Amino acid sequence: MSKTVHALDKKQLYRLGVEMRNDGRLHDFSDPVLDEVFTGSIDRFSDIAFKLRESPRVLDIGSGHGMLISFLSELGHECHAIDFVDQSERHPAVYKRRSIDYRVSNAEVDPLPYPSDFFDAVTCCQVLEHFTHSHLPLVREIRRVLKPGGIAEIDVPNAASYRNRSRMLRGKHITNDYKSHYLYAEPVLYKGMSFFPVRHNREFTAAELQLLLEEAGFRQIEVSFLRGRRHRQGFRGALALGSILRDAVPSLRKFLIAFAKK
Repeated sequence: MSKTVHALDKKQLYRLGVEMRNDGRLHDFSDPVLDEVFTGSIDRFSDIAFKLRESPRVLDIGSGHGMLISFLSELGHECHAIDFVDQSERHPAVYKRRSIDYRVSNAEVDPLPYPSDFFDAVTCCQVLEHFTHSHLPLVREIRRVLKPGGIAEIDVPNAASYRNRSRMLRGKHITNDYKSHYLYAEPVLYKGMSFFPVRHNREFTAAELQLLLEEAGFRQIEVSFLRGRRHRQGFRGALALGSILRDAVPSLRKFLIAFAKK
């Protein structure tokens, strides 16, 4: 039986995350880019941390800035992380000041560098939309490295969101700038293959995310529409009204999040 890492509910996790951020425990508080990541992600990360409260050993795929893995580490999880480039040099406050096992790997085509049945949970946040090729090999690898009963978490942009529908009605595209990201984009070459990891190559519908997890062999799949809540303080809280109105219809929300079991 899995060890309980913490017994906090989502509201408590959110408040604790804000305290950690204010104390400088999650990231370099003076870095405006990282703080923007925090304000836009702490609500989602609190959801994830609540679901993983009984998952001691966690792998974060495409960990990037390391905000989620930093939060989970502070909560007491044994944390592992991989990314396409060495983010530990870019964000030493996250990766080098904690006992986080960090490995460089192209998760899109490389097998995950871990044994089977090793993790209690695997997270993959805002990563799959950047894949150039099929998502299925990685999701099958996620299932392989999970222990029986382990939890997979995947969140991706919702292709049918209000934002995307609005853009299309106004004659705009839902993906990145066409000129810089498509006409003049230079591929990253790896093992004789071309990759375009900076742009969004495909966003998802709820049915597609469900299908992906089913095809990879997962069970007890829960796909839901994720609120676009940002952390705002003081008078800025009034700015959340627009997000609240957009989130009133779940299918129009900006992101999808899925949890599934091996």
